Amino acid sequence: MVPWGSPRCYGRNARFEQAAKPLRSALAAEPARERPGGHDVGHGAEVDAADFRAAPLEADASAAATRPQIPKNGWIPPAKRFRCPGVSEPSTADDGRSKPNPPGTAPGSDPSVSVHLLRKRDGRPPNVLRPVTIQCGFQRLAEGSVLYSAGGTVVLVTASVDETVPEWMKGRGRGWVTAEYQMHPRANPRRRERRDGRERPLGGRTREIERLIGRALRSAVDLDALGERSITIDCDVLEADGGTRTAAVTGGFVALALALGKLRTDGRLTKAVLRDQVAAVSVGHVDGALALDLCYAEDSTARVDLNLVATAGGAIVEVQGTAEGEAVPRAEIDAMIDLGLAGIAELCRLQRTAIETAGVPFDPLFR
Repeated sequence: MVPWGSPRCYGRNARFEQAAKPLRSALAAEPARERPGGHDVGHGAEVDAADFRAAPLEADASAAATRPQIPKNGWIPPAKRFRCPGVSEPSTADDGRSKPNPPGTAPGSDPSVSVHLLRKRDGRPPNVLRPVTIQCGFQRLAEGSVLYSAGGTVVLVTASVDETVPEWMKGRGRGWVTAEYQMHPRANPRRRERRDGRERPLGGRTREIERLIGRALRSAVDLDALGERSITIDCDVLEADGGTRTAAVTGGFVALALALGKLRTDGRLTKAVLRDQVAAVSVGHVDGALALDLCYAEDSTARVDLNLVATAGGAIVEVQGTAEGEAVPRAEIDAMIDLGLAGIAELCRLQRTAIETAGVPFDPLFR
């Protein structure tokens, strides 16, 4: 059996690890001094588990009383546990220990779940989007283009205008919006052997995502007002870290708006074409909590992975959701959609800012 105070036990005991953090900080802040054992502690020196059980350095009993102590049984009362900023306190049973997070509980209600989740999210709270950057005009030849990034996912999106429509739409006086989606061979840590559509046909996933992007963006456009012209949204994923399809939809709307703005500037379009603003985001049930805008580490381990496309006004365009095992209660799906709609409202604000910053008047684009 491994002794409680040994370094091996220290590395295995997560509760001990949490409780040791404030004591490590206190030791690092003290001037270096020699302990009775003959080695220095302080200024970031390495400290092993035995140091935490030894007598305090201070001779003053009052100072020693304020130093965090590690109980010998390894259990830390809830009131003294490590707390992550923005994470709510756990509910407790009669004996003071934390109760499991029940289904439908708000994100972060259980500290052990929240700590695991925050580690996957690099400290980002469960209800916060990944950092978003929108660089308009990245591709100078397209009528509209944007380099869109959400965390580690980077997508180049262009909107190209063609003054014709597909053969089956000719003579109807309506326009068309469609999309293409492709992963760069090195979008993932290892290079893909071939691009879809070159030496092999498009995969089912690629076609499904293309159709999702096209449906999402067509929902925002009055095709009658667009006239007999086509706009093709090309989405090339340069780096993938989860949420590539939702990033393509959100960035695709910006590229579409920029293209429509250019048509108005050139005098080729006199009517307002957009009906509403559209964005998309992923939501998941990860480590017992609901989380917004999943990265790959969360997506790959989520109990539920849900993609939501909606308008700035909160109207839903499409929901894609799957339980990876046990069925999901309706209340949890409703909570996930509510969380996703809050994220989409923020994404729509970022879209508007990017479009206006690019010099395109935003409101005149809408009917």
